[in-house]
Amino acid sequence: MLKGHPKGLYVAFFTNMGERFGFYTMMAILVLFLQAKFGLAAETAGDIYSWFYFAIYALALLGGILADATKKYTAVISMGQVIMFVGYVMMAIPGLSLPVTVVGLFTIAIGNGFFKGNLQAVVGQLYDDPKYDKVRDNAFLIFYMGINVGAFFAPFAAMGIRNWWLKTNGFLHDGSLPALCHQYKDGTLQDAGILQQLADAVSLNGPVADLGVFANSYIEIFSRGYNFAFGIAAIAMVISLLAYLIFNKHLPKREKVAGEKTITLREKPLAIPVALVAGVITAILISFVKDIATGGAIGLFVSFVTWIVMIATKEEKQRVVSLLLVFFVVIFFWMGFHQNGLTMTFFARDYTVKAVDPFTYMFFTLKNILSVIVFITGVILLIGKNSFKNKKLIGAIMTIVGGSLGYWFYTMGDASNPIAPEVFQSFNPLFIVSLTFVVMAAFAWLNKRGIEPSTPKKIGIGMIIASLGFVVMVVASFKLTSPVDLQVLNDAGEVINVRPTPDDSRVMPYWLMSSYLTLTFAELFLSPMGLSFVSKVAPTRFQGVMQGGWLLATAVGNKLLFIGSFFWEKIELWQLWAIFVATCLLSAAFIFSILKRLERATK
Repeated sequence: MLKGHPKGLYVAFFTNMGERFGFYTMMAILVLFLQAKFGLAAETAGDIYSWFYFAIYALALLGGILADATKKYTAVISMGQVIMFVGYVMMAIPGLSLPVTVVGLFTIAIGNGFFKGNLQAVVGQLYDDPKYDKVRDNAFLIFYMGINVGAFFAPFAAMGIRNWWLKTNGFLHDGSLPALCHQYKDGTLQDAGILQQLADAVSLNGPVADLGVFANSYIEIFSRGYNFAFGIAAIAMVISLLAYLIFNKHLPKREKVAGEKTITLREKPLAIPVALVAGVITAILISFVKDIATGGAIGLFVSFVTWIVMIATKEEKQRVVSLLLVFFVVIFFWMGFHQNGLTMTFFARDYTVKAVDPFTYMFFTLKNILSVIVFITGVILLIGKNSFKNKKLIGAIMTIVGGSLGYWFYTMGDASNPIAPEVFQSFNPLFIVSLTFVVMAAFAWLNKRGIEPSTPKKIGIGMIIASLGFVVMVVASFKLTSPVDLQVLNDAGEVINVRPTPDDSRVMPYWLMSSYLTLTFAELFLSPMGLSFVSKVAPTRFQGVMQGGWLLATAVGNKLLFIGSFFWEKIELWQLWAIFVATCLLSAAFIFSILKRLERATK
């Protein structure tokens, strides 16, 4: 798989893997932490989450401009890693107020802006050498796999340290308890018996005598466990930085060459004011529909589009416009896909069963799922064609060890085993790591026969597959009691709290797992292919900026995540998922309508 690739790919792979482990440790728990610590409603927590996700990617444009202007890509990357570390340390400090917590999140976003897009640009530069160009798509699949190796372990780390801290202080985990505790403290909980029943169930020291003391204690301990998880993210950031500083000699040091055009603020002086005016007008128009904040996010994207088109030369313009059209499409993919950390996490917490049978439990603890992975890998090595020495022996050993451990873990499971909503965040990276080999093999098979889809066509296919992922959620949500039906209103029609989800509206975790599996296929067709498309099509002087533009489009999609949390308590669940089915299908139709133009840009 790594044959024919430069050594710099290894450096980028492990640097990205460490940073993504820290990032996804945080993202697995962020919205849960905000609600548990500060008692925020779904819509408010969703707004903060979407703004943070927006800033994470939008600031990549700033990092791209800085790197393209100075040509010091590696220095900007390491600066971003240091800034991210500072942000994670802030998040790890218990007892911070909500405003200070937001400052910590913004610090992480700034660092990520300097890091993410420029590391992707450097990977693209590795393959500017003609001898590597044919394996560019595969390189970004491998690079993307590095993201997800780190992301796979992250939710288990977050869950493990949170549950350890709860147990150390005499409690078990129940994700529905923090909201009830906040309602009890605020005096809005109508039935204290529900809280008493759940409090007794999680208390390791016998029945709870004072619900007031319990509510304060459980919220504090629960949220502090998440603070410790943010500390793990900070440690991961240090490891990523060390790996990068020690081995970055294998990465290209692209310096400015004589006669090469670069981006300057003096270039076409009218470009910046015209772009700003276009963005402001867009922001004002969008604010009439939603709010000025959302309008500002979309206005920023319009300003970028206007500016880059104006400063591009005639020769560059065709490539730039083709990239911008793809950017427009990916907005709607990420708006749906990143619901995994928002409304799909709400669904995992509120609509998925709290305990499962021993077989299903095999997918919800790290040791169990690793034994399954070892067993399956061993079987694949046994039945696959020989590609390296002692493959069959290694396969046999892995099959026996993985199978034996898996069977032992299975027999050790109880009839009913508790699961946590954070763990669902591990399925997407697990599927990415597993399916990357499958997708690469499929593309290679098609390539040998001269029928491999073009990169733009892969993106269009990915959008169709994404729509099917949300179809799964539509089917899963039929006949469930939606959040809008669980609201408790006062005489003025205002929502004062939300009742717990009844047990008959909780489904098996396989629905979410199936949705994640389908969306993972879509992601492999779209995200690494999009990165490859950008690195291939972007004019030389716009490499960092256009990677930043890709991430800015991702940022706008992330800002639109609020659509999920906004409608969470306003419409039926199946209707919520149907919104994303429609947007994915419309985006696919748009991609295929301009396919020939996009394919010409890659030649």
